[in-house]
Amino acid sequence: MSEVSDSGRNADKTRKEGKLTSFADDPAVAPAGTYPPTEEMLSEPVDPEWSDASADRLRAIWKGLPGWRYWKAVNNSEVGIWYSLACLFFMLCAGAMALIMRVQLAVPGADIVSADTYNQLYTMHGSAMMFLFAVPMFEAIAILLLPAFLGARDMPFPRLSAYGFWCFAIGGLFVISSPLFGIGPDGGWFMYPPYSTKFGGIGADVWLLGLSFIEVASIAAAVELIVGVLKCRPPGMRVNIMPLYAWYVLVVGAMILFAFPPLIAGDLLFELERALGWPFFDPDRGGDPMLWQHLFWIFGHPEVYIVFLPSIAIAAMVVPTAARQPIVGYSWIVLSAVGTGFISFGLWVHHMFTTGLPNISLGFFSAASEAVVIPTGIQLFAFVATLLVGRVRMSVPMLYIAGSLAIFTAGGLTGVMVALAPFDWQAHDSYFVVAHLHYTLFGGMVFPVMAGVSYFYPFFTKKKMSNTLGRIAFWLTFVGFNVTFLPMHLTGLMGMPRRVFTYLPGLGWDGLNLISTVGAFVMAAGILTFVWDVLRPKGNAPFTERNPWDAGTLEWSHDVPDQAWGVRSIPHVVTRYPIWQQPKIVERMDAGRFYLPDAEEAKRETLVTSILDARPIQVMRVTGPTWKTHLTAAFTGLGFILPTFHIYWPAAFFLLCAGAAVIWWLWTSTTPVPEKDMKDVGLGLKLPVYASGPASAGWWGVWITMLGDMTAFASLVFGMVFFWTASETFITDDTRTVLLPWLSLATLAVGCSWALTVAARETNRRGRGGIAKFCLTGAFVLTIVGAGALAISFWASDLEPTTHSFPAICGAITIWTLAHLGLGLTMQGYGLAGMIFGKLTTRYDADLWNITLFWHFMLVTMAAAAFMIGVFPILAGEV
Repeated sequence: MSEVSDSGRNADKTRKEGKLTSFADDPAVAPAGTYPPTEEMLSEPVDPEWSDASADRLRAIWKGLPGWRYWKAVNNSEVGIWYSLACLFFMLCAGAMALIMRVQLAVPGADIVSADTYNQLYTMHGSAMMFLFAVPMFEAIAILLLPAFLGARDMPFPRLSAYGFWCFAIGGLFVISSPLFGIGPDGGWFMYPPYSTKFGGIGADVWLLGLSFIEVASIAAAVELIVGVLKCRPPGMRVNIMPLYAWYVLVVGAMILFAFPPLIAGDLLFELERALGWPFFDPDRGGDPMLWQHLFWIFGHPEVYIVFLPSIAIAAMVVPTAARQPIVGYSWIVLSAVGTGFISFGLWVHHMFTTGLPNISLGFFSAASEAVVIPTGIQLFAFVATLLVGRVRMSVPMLYIAGSLAIFTAGGLTGVMVALAPFDWQAHDSYFVVAHLHYTLFGGMVFPVMAGVSYFYPFFTKKKMSNTLGRIAFWLTFVGFNVTFLPMHLTGLMGMPRRVFTYLPGLGWDGLNLISTVGAFVMAAGILTFVWDVLRPKGNAPFTERNPWDAGTLEWSHDVPDQAWGVRSIPHVVTRYPIWQQPKIVERMDAGRFYLPDAEEAKRETLVTSILDARPIQVMRVTGPTWKTHLTAAFTGLGFILPTFHIYWPAAFFLLCAGAAVIWWLWTSTTPVPEKDMKDVGLGLKLPVYASGPASAGWWGVWITMLGDMTAFASLVFGMVFFWTASETFITDDTRTVLLPWLSLATLAVGCSWALTVAARETNRRGRGGIAKFCLTGAFVLTIVGAGALAISFWASDLEPTTHSFPAICGAITIWTLAHLGLGLTMQGYGLAGMIFGKLTTRYDADLWNITLFWHFMLVTMAAAAFMIGVFPILAGEV
């Protein structure tokens, strides 16, 4: 029997035979007891009266609220359902737009809609499918399913999930409804400047600010999912036995974390140009529209794999169940998924082959575009091998997976074609690319999602979908899809450009376009049949059996009828398919034989485990229903939406209100001082109910969030370097720079503020609270000094951002740094208040660890900003 002696930080490891020992003088209380459990412990009988009473206590604390208070819910089960239905609604809206476009293109010279309306429709169709359906649907399904796959009670930050959903709902409704009022964006889902910056009208602001708001929600969900996979696995579930779905969630969450921030940075530059006239993309004033293409496609091509990989994750769960065989090549699939995610970030120029780049760049990115086929193919071959060695049952979910493999393979073959620069020069911006894109996205995302909904529907609702309607929906969708998009390869090769609202007769496109339009309606009939099967009332239908597919993973240990507690008790998992490979595991979970079988303190709780080997570390108390998430999302939404109509000061006020709401939310709901240090979690194991530093999920949430934040900042730095390399006149001998003395003072003050913040944490944990308060007060004052000096260094200089791209990019970096200094100042004030009012003590110091972690990143940001706006122009001017 192995030992566990992990306190999270600074805990002495003392070995006693089979025991976990905690020490009274150790401020980070260590786990105590026996781990892992023995078979004898798991086989001990359970008192039926205790089992019933503990189940009642769990049921009471996890139950939903009745009536209108239901909407206060933050459980992953409720939020995941809302999220999924919202994504479905936006997809149907985008599909309706596509049908209108197909009717317009059915015959030459049609006038069903005007050119302006058509431009808004195709822009919103692409934007909605990408930003309001593809990525959010992955996050929605993951929020709903991941705790069940991991045998956890909930996500680690339930209110963050709820906040992200309400932000998504508000932003999505705002953006998707804009064409109804004639203010929809019309520059394409990529919004290329200079058209969008100069002539985009209010629609460009709707796109920029509305979707930026949604991107914040996407990153929030990604942070939640990454921390959930890393820290909330059940005891014993090492990383090498995680369900493949969890691996894919981890990879895609990381991709979102690094792909979305460049787009957010680009949105900032875009809106600064539109609102203030700063010329980032105006060639007449030193800007370059190519910078937007780089930032957009650094996001845009990984986006394709962000959409594709979660769908492959669904296939990775359906295929073994259909084959009744553990997946073949588990390790190869994991490595291939990681490799696909990594290589996808080296492909963005794949979309820029016709922009006049040097041949060496074309060759490199063409080779990278071909190379990504290798890890993708490995995953597909592993699924085929699993089907070959198993005994396949062709269920409706497996039917969709089979259709997906066929369609995605066809899309991959045309992808190899457009990855070759000479062919891409001919096919670029033609309907051939439209066909390739849809074969990739439907095969790689839509069909697998339909398979996943069919497969997991008994988990969601405890009822089954209709086998007959499922097969009808599949064949209508499959046939309609191919009738729609297969002819587009020919229309593209015959010269039909994309994004045209009509065309002349006699060009050879007439019949092919009519066929595509007929196919679109057949496909729509299939999708509507599927949606009807999902949403139709099933009140008289019997409950499904508990594991209707005879699957082997933990989500099928769910209760029928449903219980809101997630799992009755959190199991000890040592295999990849525990239902198949661990006898009596479900029976023991139901009996409360495993961990956290009770809720004596009437708190919602789940386990936190170590990252690699899932050793139990902490009992984490998660937050419950609240209206705070709605209020914060509403304020945030107003802060983003009002600038669309050039209402700036009220928008700034509402952003401040959103910040105040977040502070209220954190102060009243997170890291509370517990009533006791340790809790008996069952099987002879006691765990601390409070953790700080790397042992806590909150610390990892800050760490992961800041990685995304630094990626956005690095994108701004990339912008300055890009301008310098793209233009010989970007930095010249007479380029005016910031005031270096003030910039030096700002850097010194911020550095000292960081040092005092670290000192505050270290002195506090040593019991010197007075010195810690003094240090944090000094850090607070120095942050104000540093922010003021940085502002003066730019705005008191001769730099005028509206005149040239150099002062404009310097101004953007300055604004970014000042905004983060404001956030750092708020965090220092929060920590100081926590010390004064007893929320933050020597033992309970998680907030101070998180604040210090933020300031580590803040120090790097300040140093990099000072170098780029103060030192780099001088060095570059001498080159």
